[in-house]
Amino acid sequence: MVAIDYDLIVFKEDDTFVAYCPELDVSSCGNTIEQAKDMLKNAVRLFLEEIEKMGTLDDVLLESRYRKDPNGRWLPPRLIATELVSV
Repeated sequence: MVAIDYDLIVFKEDDTFVAYCPELDVSSCGNTIEQAKDMLKNAVRLFLEEIEKMGTLDDVLLESRYRKDPNGRWLPPRLIATELVSV
């Protein structure tokens, strides 16, 4: 399996913590922040394994704005800022 880096955002929905990877649009949840983060790591791993089996790994990562460095490592797009904004 390919090793990649990804951003992780955690938010709370009622009593559940949701961990989200915006680059891959993958999320998971848990009863604690740590559990949600662990569950997301598993979900990302499974997602990558499946798209690799399907032969679409490069296509999906390129569409998700990942790029390869000169050593062949996939680099994620960088999350620059988050804000809570009111209208």
